[in-house]
Amino acid sequence: MDAQEIRDALHGMYGGENKQITDGNYDKSLAVKCINGTFVGRKNDNIIVYRGIPYVGKQPVGELRWKAPVDAVPNDGVYEAYYNAKSSYGNPSFEVGSLYYLSEDSLYLNVFKADDATTEKKPVMVWIHGGAFESGGTIDPMFDCVNFMKENPEVIVVTIAYRLGVMGFLHLSHLPDGKEYTDSQNLGLLDQQKALKWVHENIAAFGGDPDNVTIFGESAGAASCTLQPLVPGSQQYFKRLIAESGSVNQARTPEEAIECTNKLMDVLGCKTVADLMKVSGDKLLEASAINFVHQVPERDGRILPTDTFEAYANGAANDLEILVGCNKDEMNFFVSSFGKEGWDNWIAGRKQEKFAHLSPEDKALAESYMKDVKGDYFQPDSSLFSQVWFNAPIIRISEEQTKGGGKAYTYYFTPESPDPIMKCGHAIELAVVFNHPEMTADTGRAFDETFCKTMRKMWVQFAKTGNPSLTAAESPDGKAKNWPLYDLKEKQVMVLDEFDIHPAKEADVKIVDWERTYPLTKLYML
Repeated sequence: MDAQEIRDALHGMYGGENKQITDGNYDKSLAVKCINGTFVGRKNDNIIVYRGIPYVGKQPVGELRWKAPVDAVPNDGVYEAYYNAKSSYGNPSFEVGSLYYLSEDSLYLNVFKADDATTEKKPVMVWIHGGAFESGGTIDPMFDCVNFMKENPEVIVVTIAYRLGVMGFLHLSHLPDGKEYTDSQNLGLLDQQKALKWVHENIAAFGGDPDNVTIFGESAGAASCTLQPLVPGSQQYFKRLIAESGSVNQARTPEEAIECTNKLMDVLGCKTVADLMKVSGDKLLEASAINFVHQVPERDGRILPTDTFEAYANGAANDLEILVGCNKDEMNFFVSSFGKEGWDNWIAGRKQEKFAHLSPEDKALAESYMKDVKGDYFQPDSSLFSQVWFNAPIIRISEEQTKGGGKAYTYYFTPESPDPIMKCGHAIELAVVFNHPEMTADTGRAFDETFCKTMRKMWVQFAKTGNPSLTAAESPDGKAKNWPLYDLKEKQVMVLDEFDIHPAKEADVKIVDWERTYPLTKLYML
């Protein structure tokens, strides 16, 4: 199959057009009444799935492009919830050969629940997908939660979409007619907040507990999870978070955001927001390639604080329990996926852009670290960016959360792919988390089944109780897993070793270089 045939096949499986049901001919046992309509799902074995539920009153199209999301409004209609919605426009560098159909009409969510007789309210886990804030969507087969739900029917899972790239993170207020677009730089985060509000107001109808919601995500989704506590008004909608390979460092300054906007305007020949409004989504997508891996949330001082790490240290999230972690060889995924030539070009450009702005002291730290890295020619660069994008910021947020009086559980994921480039790269744990052993293209093999079940069980246990530890009776291998809180002295983490899950001091596993890369977290995304 070529890319288009794959896309069409996948769209047939997961996509389509949900329609209003006006003849009363539907399965009442699969219908759930929400504020904005009654939605009818489909059953897969013993799991009921509701796909493509809108969580806003109006989609961000036409005059609402680059405007804050609109609250869902009361609706007495009955609607199919059979198909995933289309995905947001992001960046063509990610979307070439993509499986996604793209649209500005994209603010929808999916709900997965077990069809059982329990009357107790279930904990809710809300998934925020990754993709560098420029790609991805709920249609991704990896995020189909049927397998996960069959194993863990005691929770309800919701997967949400949000605006990406040029549609979700475009600074406009500096333009001559941009004063009405004061939220455009962080719309993706506001979309997520609106989805969480919908979950809070409607999930009880599905059997979920609106007062026991855990948000979880990977990469940009993990960054989103750690940033959401800092968005005014968001914390009322969840009580804990899980962040896999992403932290509050994935955010830019207003100056960096304005520079990206100006580059886009030059490519398009536009001068004003009014000019941009005339440009089609497809053309905006094409032009946004100029800002590849630069379109991220903005530390604007209003929706996000200017220093997100400091906010955690000051206790901004101390009422929340957080579980955060990283993989051993994060950036090796990008070497593998870009290909060596693509990686060489990308890393050369990134370093030329970023290193020019480093102080002599910071540049010396980076160069000293790379000098000591062993391995293939690409490994010094890959290891440095693993440290400053993922590993060090993850450890720092554990530090700051603990300083602020909050609870942080921290992990280090170490299983390796047989691929000598990939090793234990970024996103390699997703097939484990979502129980998709068949999706092992990035790993080259399925990981040990008991290890995978144990990791999922710890995620669910955290969502249920705020503590990922397992008793011997709860643990799939029959052995207790005592996961210690991160503390400022011992700095204990849980090592997710495929055949030996165990706690360890950070100093013994050396997740971060405290002298040379930890100080670089102040630079956010190098």
